[in-house]
Amino acid sequence: MPTSRRKLPRSFYARETLTVARELLGLHLVHKSIHGRQVGRIVEVEAYQGPQDLAAHSARGRTQRTEVMFGAPGHAYVYLIYGVWDCLNVVTAAHGTPHAVLVRALEPVEGIENTTHGPGLLCRALHVNRSLNGTDLTGNSLWIEMPAPAAYRQPKVQRATRIGVDYAGAWAKKPWRFFDGNSPYVSTVSTAARRRALQGSPVTG
Repeated sequence: MPTSRRKLPRSFYARETLTVARELLGLHLVHKSIHGRQVGRIVEVEAYQGPQDLAAHSARGRTQRTEVMFGAPGHAYVYLIYGVWDCLNVVTAAHGTPHAVLVRALEPVEGIENTTHGPGLLCRALHVNRSLNGTDLTGNSLWIEMPAPAAYRQPKVQRATRIGVDYAGAWAKKPWRFFDGNSPYVSTVSTAARRRALQGSPVTG
């Protein structure tokens, strides 16, 4: 459990990727921009460990698009999917090892008015786009922090297979999606269950 509110140091990201993914749950993603300070509690992530991991973008090699993944840990990798949605990843592991963790869902904490239960939705809600690709997450515009003790809630860590990577063969079966089982903001929670949970009922499928 965090002992104080503070920005994560680079050493947090420069570790084994599955460990980083699990430990991101319950922490706060912060974006400070012309839209003000926006904060969301991380409740769902997916780990990608290229180049062997065929579900990772880096499995296709080092390209202009994936260059950030091959760089130093603790940077943002932001890319576009379906020509519509921006998605935010945090680069992990050692420099030259193209691993990253996709942030899939947030619980609104501060300054967020739109829905955040999906990777594209949360980026739209927090005004995160490809202009932030390569941003240093230890800087002053986009970062992840340990919340103050009074604001921290221990996540119920659960894991499952990643979403939308069936093309990756056996890699698609890796249980590398981590989520807070107590949160109604996880992307796979049904609309009805989310509505019930937000009204005070337990989260169910």
